[in-house]
Amino acid sequence: MEKEYNYVTKLDIKFDHLERMDINQMVKDCKDKWFNQTLTQVNDSVVRVGIVEGEYHWHKHDNDDEFFFVLEGQLLVDLEDQTIELNPNQGLTITKGVMHRTRAPKKTVMLMVETNTIKPTGD
Repeated sequence: MEKEYNYVTKLDIKFDHLERMDINQMVKDCKDKWFNQTLTQVNDSVVRVGIVEGEYHWHKHDNDDEFFFVLEGQLLVDLEDQTIELNPNQGLTITKGVMHRTRAPKKTVMLMVETNTIKPTGD
């Protein structure tokens, strides 16, 4: 039985190719504490926006790397032996199979790039 989390995760592709994306408007409209929306698909990967505050659960992706890039706010990425702090215009790639958790002490906006088959809550 899969555990349910209090996250809003929208896996539908919101924008077609050649369609302008307005991330600022999405941030302004967002009322959720932990919101992810797939923006577009690029080959076999997707680009998602995360508008988050609080913490995600510990998890890993057995077959998929995951990339985070902070646009505004601050993202803390906890690994089993360290925490990596990401501030605006900083990014990090998590290698597949690595246990991790993300936390945002204040409202944070980030982009994520991952395969289009990844299970966001982990394997």
